[in-house]
Amino acid sequence: MAAVAVQLWCVAALLGTAVVAVALSRSRQLATTLIYGATMLACAVAMIGAGRWLLDHPGGASELTLPIGLPWLGAHFRLDALAAFFLVVVNLGGAAASLYGVGYGRHEHAPHRVLPFFPAFLAGMNLVVLADDAFSYLLCWEFMSLASWALVMAHHRESGNTRAGYVYLVMASFGTLALLLAFGFLAGPAGDYGFAAIRAAAHSPSAATLVLILMLLGAGSKAGLVPLHVWLPLAHPAAPSHVSALMSGVMTKVAIYGFIRVVFDLLGPPDWSSSGIVLVLGGATAVMGILYALMEKDLKRLLAYSTIENVGIIFVSLGLALAFQANGQALPASLAFTAALFHVLNHSFFKTLLFFGAGAVLTATGERDMDKLGGLIHRMPVTSVVFLVGCVAISALPPFNGFVSEWLIFQAVLQSPSLPQWGLKIMVPAIGALLALAAALAAACFVKAYGISFLSRPRSAAAETAHEVDGFSLAAMAILAALCLLAGVLPGVVIDALSPIAVEILGHRLAPQSGLAWLSIVPIAESKGSYNGLLVLVFIAVSASLLFGAIYAYASHAVRRVPAWGCGFTDPAPAAQYSAAGFAQPIRRVFGTLLFHASDHVTMPAPGDIAPARLRIELHDLVWERVYAPLVGAVGYTANRLDRLQLLTIRGYLSLVFATLVTLLLVLAIWS
Repeated sequence: MAAVAVQLWCVAALLGTAVVAVALSRSRQLATTLIYGATMLACAVAMIGAGRWLLDHPGGASELTLPIGLPWLGAHFRLDALAAFFLVVVNLGGAAASLYGVGYGRHEHAPHRVLPFFPAFLAGMNLVVLADDAFSYLLCWEFMSLASWALVMAHHRESGNTRAGYVYLVMASFGTLALLLAFGFLAGPAGDYGFAAIRAAAHSPSAATLVLILMLLGAGSKAGLVPLHVWLPLAHPAAPSHVSALMSGVMTKVAIYGFIRVVFDLLGPPDWSSSGIVLVLGGATAVMGILYALMEKDLKRLLAYSTIENVGIIFVSLGLALAFQANGQALPASLAFTAALFHVLNHSFFKTLLFFGAGAVLTATGERDMDKLGGLIHRMPVTSVVFLVGCVAISALPPFNGFVSEWLIFQAVLQSPSLPQWGLKIMVPAIGALLALAAALAAACFVKAYGISFLSRPRSAAAETAHEVDGFSLAAMAILAALCLLAGVLPGVVIDALSPIAVEILGHRLAPQSGLAWLSIVPIAESKGSYNGLLVLVFIAVSASLLFGAIYAYASHAVRRVPAWGCGFTDPAPAAQYSAAGFAQPIRRVFGTLLFHASDHVTMPAPGDIAPARLRIELHDLVWERVYAPLVGAVGYTANRLDRLQLLTIRGYLSLVFATLVTLLLVLAIWS
């Protein structure tokens, strides 16, 4: 059986599971175990099949055409190296989320709103990656969007969730419109909607630039590029936690796949100027995303904003690949492209893990507000350890995987002096500085997230009575934590596994890395930089063990119990601890006034007044207030004015139809 047929049978199994979920919706316990178990099995088979195809790298592609869709076109599906990699990302995340859902789903109060759409959502993402014509791609894209919208609306009675679903649906519709226009320009007057025909056609520079902009709008709105990110911090917290993990760790990668497929594969050789647009948007997205995250005290919203930062990092790396490819610099282009794919994989690992951890905290405490958590390291020890792994990995600290991919991206930035265009020579180091700033802010953000949520003392009764979650959830988190470590210690294996994609898309690859001594990686040359995750891990383990042994050997063995130092404050109340807002105050003072119009409002009672002092922090989302709010107002105003059309007489309607017909005939005459 053809490899692509195996993938389609797995999709059929997912769709069949969705149908079974509808029939079993009243049997809560049985349905939860059966549906998530079947989904995990289908995703595991699809992941193994795609992984074998990628590792065997047979060259070429496995293709299949089904007699559905447009009558003269059919539905084309194709499995190549790029699609195989993203299928691994999708189905690994799907299998992990399904395993997590077996335990987490038992606490779901409305399983009939989640179970049918969960496998359908995964089926939609698989179909988007497999689609090989514009019609099938857009149809599957809409199916994926609608299934995820239904999951966002699963808890529609909770405050704010209806608005989140509405904003998500509007932004998804806007993105689909942009993609529709992009494929229309790619197909041209002949209407060749098959990707093979589009790939073989010649595209003018103006058309290529227009398609690039439309793909940034269409795929970027789903991925979370600034300023198209507004739906993401609303929708991700609204969905169930394992669905949030899929949307953040997987669905955003499907959008990145669409951008790579069109811009790197279908459009042909790029122009160097197109890379500047991608670089600027990626750099701005990385910094703005992590600044938004630092201002948050809602744990799931913080993780959602952090996804925006990582999407920006990936787009910066893709912009570098475009710049080097346009100038015929094959090795730096391969480095930047491989780094982008490596970060796609890494982000799917640690962001899925972190959302699982946030879901575990929500299950145990019923809280997402970090100011109502604290002390969970004593009550949820396993969750605290795996969540710490995710925090270290996303902060790009060795020996975990986030460091390796970001280090590779900085290695690509350091190759920018070889670019011939002065604009890029100046722009790329500036973007590199933005990435360095984003990396530092990410570390501060996740010190805050972990410290406020898991350390110190409980800030609420819910945190004080929290307990560890079920074994299925812990197993899913532990697997992802192990993958974060393995990808960081064995990066050469991952780089070599990604090399068939670079060969397929760019025609060049990095030198083989797996055979280097001590599992080192040397992306360009030893004189320009190398990294060894295994030695870093050994050094950390040995130095930490020696330090622990020295402290244990030379410290006093007398037992002493004293109050923790309270920075001069002796009040033992949990409210006297650092809060999430207090932790972010220095950064808010530096960046908040310019980017968020932040202001602190202090209410201080007069001496002798026993009323409490209060601090209120006011932040403004300038993108929403200055871009989207005026649009919402304009749409509302226009709709109110057009409402009069419903009250016309028959004569008025006939006159309107006649005027429309005449206008269309005039347009057609002028156009022809």
